[in-house]
Amino acid sequence: QVQVSESGGDLVQAGGSLRISCAASGTSASTNLVDWYRQAPGNQRHWVATIFNPDGRTRYLDSVKGRFTISADNTKNTVYLQMNNLNTEDTAVYYCRALIGGTAYWGKGTLVIVSS
Repeated sequence: QVQVSESGGDLVQAGGSLRISCAASGTSASTNLVDWYRQAPGNQRHWVATIFNPDGRTRYLDSVKGRFTISADNTKNTVYLQMNNLNTEDTAVYYCRALIGGTAYWGKGTLVIVSS
């Protein structure tokens, strides 16, 4: 059974940094890509960043370019989202979506709160 889980969410002050993780387990199939999405209170879920496997190409939402970095450690089946210079608008539940063997799997999310 494939499982995708996020971790690392926390309360952080504006201007600070945080790294969140997305780990996949329960499969030997290749991960084609991993997306990070976020959902702020009262808002819809929005795409934030993508990393493609195996070439490592990345894409970002314009508002996080230069502040967020998505990366992957394939030996650990884990994708990271390094978030720097956080602001209050980054407050959200962050979800990862992994495309594994042609099927999309979602995690349950990790909460990031940025205080002013």
